Amino acid sequence: MGAGVAKRGSGGSRRRRSGRGRHAAMSEINVTPMVDVMLVLLVIFMVAAPMMTVGVPLELPKTAAKAVPTEQEVPLTVSIQADGKVSLMNSEVPQDQLIDRLKAIAAERNSDKVFLRADGKISYSQVVQVMGALNGAGFSNITLVTDTGGPQLTAPAGN
Repeated sequence: MGAGVAKRGSGGSRRRRSGRGRHAAMSEINVTPMVDVMLVLLVIFMVAAPMMTVGVPLELPKTAAKAVPTEQEVPLTVSIQADGKVSLMNSEVPQDQLIDRLKAIAAERNSDKVFLRADGKISYSQVVQVMGALNGAGFSNITLVTDTGGPQLTAPAGN
């Protein structure tokens, strides 16, 4: 399939004859199978990448803020659902165990960055309480996650 044979031409150049006979193996690389495999992997990663986000369903508030640059380490994500349940990454955590779990996680991590996702229907006081728990556990770099495309606040005309 990928290897062929080179025939000795009757041209003017003379080559040293090897002991193998009249025909030597060609050393060409067939890149078609490699390209096929790479395209299949690309499609797999394109389909799988959106599924690798944190799986707690929330209706995030929309804002006009720009996206946060990505990190080397996978950031810790805390989610507050519309019914007030709190989740660390994908697992739900009772509120009385939240600070203890956060302290254990903080001891293992290099970064103090946390993404806080909160459903737009919960009260501001619930968000602040979870932020206080994060701060009490040693996480001081808290990023609030929102959806893009929300309204922009502009100054009223005439001021």
